[in-house]
Amino acid sequence: MAAFRGKNGLTMATHLMKTLTGSSRSLSGIVSSEVATSHTQKWMQDSSKKSPMELINEVPPIRVGDRIAVCEGDSDPALGHPVEFICLDKDEPAVCKYCGLRYVQDHHH
Repeated sequence: MAAFRGKNGLTMATHLMKTLTGSSRSLSGIVSSEVATSHTQKWMQDSSKKSPMELINEVPPIRVGDRIAVCEGDSDPALGHPVEFICLDKDEPAVCKYCGLRYVQDHHH
């Protein structure tokens, strides 16, 4: 079975959306900004839940034996993010720009 790439894949995806939704709406409008805003507001109203940043800050910094840490966000590639190489030359923890995990160099002196 051939893989669909480029314009063919987009054309097929657009056709599938028309078939499923009965409209010619573009793929870029699947999630509107109103939905995202209301979801965020709903999340922030419940003060019993911790924010994502509070949760990630509870994870202790990860010790790395080298000067460079490699972060993928998760051991499962489907749940992670692009590979980020993080320099650990400073004394304070370095933070992954994608997931917020913190890394420190483990000095073996």
